[in-house]
Amino acid sequence: MQDRIRAFVLAALAEMQYDVSEVTGDTDLGPAGLDLESLALADLSVQVEDEFGIKFDLDEMESTALMTLDQFTADVAARIASAGATSGSPA
Repeated sequence: MQDRIRAFVLAALAEMQYDVSEVTGDTDLGPAGLDLESLALADLSVQVEDEFGIKFDLDEMESTALMTLDQFTADVAARIASAGATSGSPA
């Protein structure tokens, strides 16, 4: 699941005109890496929410900016698993 999430995130970032050619799992989403601004993080979060049926809170954007790509995809995978366990439907 995490590979699918990662591929989706990289494709979304490329569509948002970010250069993902050198991005690795250790690349930070925020200032130390991709330098996603709050609007870009919000856009990415909405796309991920729509694709995977999860929700982010607005106050989470600051902590998301401090995550690496691998940390973000792991967080999304955990949210998907949690949502599936809560609703009783398969993830």
